[in-house]
Amino acid sequence: MQTHDIRQRFLSHFERAGHTVVPSASLLLDDPNLLFVNAGMVPFKPYFLGEASAPYPRATSIQKCVRTGDIDEVGKTSRHNTFFQMAGNFSFGDYFKETAIKEAWSLLTTSQADGGFGFDPDRLWATVYHDDDETETLWREIAGLPEERIQRRGMADNYWSMTVPGPCGPCSEIYYDRGPEHGREGGPIVDEDRFLEIWNLVFMQNIRGEGPAKEGYPILGELPAKNIDTGLGIERVAYLLQGVDNVYETDLVRPVIAKAEELSGRRYGADETADVRFRVIADHARSGVMLIADGVTPGNEARGYVLRRLLRRIVRSARLLGVKEPVLGEFTSVVRDVMSPAYPELTTDYERIESVMRTEENAFLATLTSGSKIFDLAATATRDSGAVVLPGDKAFQLHDTYGFPIDLTLEMAAEQGLSVDEEGFRSLMAEQRARAKSAAASRRTGHGDKSVYRDLLDQGATEFVGYERLESESVVRGLVAEGARVRSAGEGDIVEVVLDRTPLYAESGGQESDAGSILGDSVRAEVLDVQKVSRKLWVHQVRVLEGELAEGSAVLAKVDPEWRIGARQGHSGTHVVHAALREVLGPSALQSGSYNKPGYLRLDFAWPGGLSAETRSEIEEVSNLAVRRDLGVSVLHTSMAGARELGALALFGETYDETVRVVEIGGAWSRELCGGTHVEHSSQIGPITLLGESSIGSGVRRIEAYVGIEAFRYLATERALVQNIAAMLKVPDQEVPARVESLVERLRLAEKELERVRAAALLSSAGGLADSAADVDGLAVVAAALPAGVSGGDLRTLALDVRGRLGERPGVVALFSADEAAGKVSFLVTLNTAARERGLAAGKLVPSFAPAIAARGGGKPDMAQGGGTNPAGVSEAIAALHRELAAVPASR
Repeated sequence: MQTHDIRQRFLSHFERAGHTVVPSASLLLDDPNLLFVNAGMVPFKPYFLGEASAPYPRATSIQKCVRTGDIDEVGKTSRHNTFFQMAGNFSFGDYFKETAIKEAWSLLTTSQADGGFGFDPDRLWATVYHDDDETETLWREIAGLPEERIQRRGMADNYWSMTVPGPCGPCSEIYYDRGPEHGREGGPIVDEDRFLEIWNLVFMQNIRGEGPAKEGYPILGELPAKNIDTGLGIERVAYLLQGVDNVYETDLVRPVIAKAEELSGRRYGADETADVRFRVIADHARSGVMLIADGVTPGNEARGYVLRRLLRRIVRSARLLGVKEPVLGEFTSVVRDVMSPAYPELTTDYERIESVMRTEENAFLATLTSGSKIFDLAATATRDSGAVVLPGDKAFQLHDTYGFPIDLTLEMAAEQGLSVDEEGFRSLMAEQRARAKSAAASRRTGHGDKSVYRDLLDQGATEFVGYERLESESVVRGLVAEGARVRSAGEGDIVEVVLDRTPLYAESGGQESDAGSILGDSVRAEVLDVQKVSRKLWVHQVRVLEGELAEGSAVLAKVDPEWRIGARQGHSGTHVVHAALREVLGPSALQSGSYNKPGYLRLDFAWPGGLSAETRSEIEEVSNLAVRRDLGVSVLHTSMAGARELGALALFGETYDETVRVVEIGGAWSRELCGGTHVEHSSQIGPITLLGESSIGSGVRRIEAYVGIEAFRYLATERALVQNIAAMLKVPDQEVPARVESLVERLRLAEKELERVRAAALLSSAGGLADSAADVDGLAVVAAALPAGVSGGDLRTLALDVRGRLGERPGVVALFSADEAAGKVSFLVTLNTAARERGLAAGKLVPSFAPAIAARGGGKPDMAQGGGTNPAGVSEAIAALHRELAAVPASR
């Protein structure tokens, strides 16, 4: 049975059972606890938590999910995936345990000819929470499961939560016995490879608090209603029904392995070590493509770091299979071909996805080149010291700085006859993970309690009238202060106000919320912020300036008209710049994030490198030509499918309703899904002035601009600046660049000449320094402080000159250059051959004086150099060096 058929059978079964079929949400949702959607219930959390009333009593979905906690197990077991499809059926206070078990058993055991999966009932097992007698009884009555095929387990295994504060409850898991050839007898509690979990039925009834991820956390109370959340792993069911050995050999994953076989010339199934690499490639290729499709770009933090790690593991695995040429583009096309029937956006957005993949691979291949040089130096130093083990800190540096996986470092070390201090490496990795975990914990907020808005949500959504007008007569539905409902608020209070209707835009889609006021009889309040709760309720944060604001009172809600003019210009300007980017750079230059406020816009977009000045000017010109053409701005409402047919662009990470709002500027020239406020004609945007363009991560650029009056003001400031410079230089404005260029060249030549004179003067002091050498027990010692600002190169040249003038005497030269203003000191120590024959080494002398100048540094026996942070300690450092040398025996 093909995977797409499995998906359809699941949805059809529950649709017949009265469930509403809900499309998969994006992998990226606005949840402070999650990098990615990791379970099918995540999009429904507001309904489970009672923050909003569910629009349907029961639902079913096939949700795309990503989990990376077991990333190191991928390819080694039969069941671990980073990307997977979670089929689920959900009840929001409608049915509970009995119906959930009946429906699951029916779908699993009904014959394939009758629309089911056709599993043998005698090979199915169930687990229940250790004290859940009710569920065990239901399994016996409904499914006829014997006592020995129902096993009880503790909280870690059979009490479900998302490992963070939020919904939780006991669960019952369904397992399939793959047979004795796959492991030991005894059920899931003995062997979870032989007994494979395929479905988890969660009886969601409680809320958990902060605490350990799996068990031992507090149960804070009950949810407003008893709910059902189930999750069936599509990939696991596929590999059982397709008769293959693991999830990597199913119809949607095995084609990637076939492509890897083609590229490497190696055969899957011939060697277990190679097979793990094949499976890593197949799994991570799917995950990478799906993450990029939903708007993630490779980076060094959070979601971007996870994606980068996945893609680099693919490249590394391919190299270990012997593939040296780029591979990510090849795997991307395979994933598109097999997954697009369920996810058509993989075809429509293929060019952008492939571009991100190729850009990241090229970047990694470049780091492999530079990192390999660092590895070679570390390997050479290890051998020169007589060791055969590469230090753990070097392996960690290669991983942390250059993105080298430890496996790659191990392979390269083995090629040079070395091993690696893996224990030291893993210790440093553990320290880094602990720091990251601590930082994440400090940022994690848990699931905020929004149940205070439940009654307000039940009264219906706030009516937003801000597209048509700037003020509205409204009624105060409710007031919230410090997380609790209040009846009124007085002068000076800051409270949250919920109105039945409002003209004030709530922050979303990159647009700041409106500024404005709420007025009533003897009351005046300033609007500080407007946010949405559960995407339906507009919550105004206000400061009461005078009078008393009371629940149930009639008020006038007003938008600051000047603010709204600028806000419309900023948001429409963002659409125009986005369209100009795509016109100049091509369709793959897609927006991955934006922010706009009155007079200003910022737009992030996927692009492999910086833009030239000419390209920036072209984007600016295309944008302003669109303004001059006075393009019409229109809005239409359609379904998401209709919007896709029109080619409307969506903002990654945003969640859209079934009916979406499409904003067009110049028709198809700019067509985007957008809920923001906009001008009526492009000429109302006013001038658009690009401020600059920069990198915010690998493959992601950021462009900023002023629009409208802010653009005028910026240009006026720039014009005044040029005029002032022209006046100082006494040239016309248009000659300023040439004159400045001439002055810069003259300054460069003067600095070069000054440097030559200064170096000559410094080197001329070599003779005097050599003549001042002190005799320390037969050693000629020159230890001196030089003026501030001596470069490392000059320090080295002067020291070698002084050393050469000492003749055949055993000589030690130590020069220090202290810079009090900068709080730095540089030093260099060098020894001649005669001094080294007495057993001295420059590097071993450094510890004698380093504490005095708070220094770090080292080097070879003939020369050591470094720097410190205590310029005031130079005199003590020189004295300490003299004491060290005086203690050295005449012949060592």
